[in-house]
Amino acid sequence: MKPMDPVQKRLLQEVADLHDIPEGAYNLRANGESVGRNTTANIDIKSKTDVSGIDIRIKDGTKNESVHIPVVLSESGLKETVYNDFYIGEDCDVLIVAGCGIDNCGSQDSQHDGVHRFFVGKNSKIRYVEKHYGSGDGSGQRILNPVTEMYLEEGSTAELEMVQIKGVDSTSRTTVAELKKDAKLIVHERLMTHGKQRAESIYKVSLNEEGSSADVVSRSVARDDSYQKLDLCVLGNTACTGHTECDSIIMDNGRILAVPSLEANSVDASLVHEAAIGKIAGEQLIKLMTLGLTEQEAEEQIINGFLK
Repeated sequence: MKPMDPVQKRLLQEVADLHDIPEGAYNLRANGESVGRNTTANIDIKSKTDVSGIDIRIKDGTKNESVHIPVVLSESGLKETVYNDFYIGEDCDVLIVAGCGIDNCGSQDSQHDGVHRFFVGKNSKIRYVEKHYGSGDGSGQRILNPVTEMYLEEGSTAELEMVQIKGVDSTSRTTVAELKKDAKLIVHERLMTHGKQRAESIYKVSLNEEGSSADVVSRSVARDDSYQKLDLCVLGNTACTGHTECDSIIMDNGRILAVPSLEANSVDASLVHEAAIGKIAGEQLIKLMTLGLTEQEAEEQIINGFLK
């Protein structure tokens, strides 16, 4: 494995909670190239030959194993697009940890666009964690445009934890999912913007066969002069159940556009959506301030609890 500098190690910790080399399968990428890779008896990782990216193949019946594929950028002006495909066999239960951290101390924009496709076999379960983080005191932007595609076979389950809390100047996050019979998708998104940051989060989930279900929940905070657009759509094409929820806190001069939408193409589709945008309640601040916190400390406590 190639050595990583302190900045890259810090980014790795932020996006993947890694303090050292992970156990199991992994592919670590820094500044546009692989710096470390490990495969196991059940999980194979190979580089693509036509475009930048990797193929991850997980054997039938693989359980209690993990794959880490984080990316870090610490060079100003570096821009890349990476294509990663996951082929998960039948009857699996695995954890997949991705995410990208950008530290930009220069004047040029740094950008990482990751396209991840998941083909989840029958009766398999995956938990997918994707965290994005930005840092650095340069004038160049930190730009992340992830695309996630989920194709869930009969009886499979995908649980997604999508997190962006700090430092990303511009992002367009797109998630598309297609579900077969009795498949289930669960999404927990946490998003915070500040300064003049812009974030767009798009979900399009198609429930195509009987018994499929989706629960897509987004919690976000817009601070300072930042802007967010939350576009959550569930399409019910058969006897299925779907739920979307946008729950947001707006602060300072922030702006939020929430567009939860449902499309029922079957009389047996049961779909629900919720949306709420508001400021922090005054009584919450007062209660915490009576315990000795300043107003700023009270706000931070409320936001931290909201985004957990």
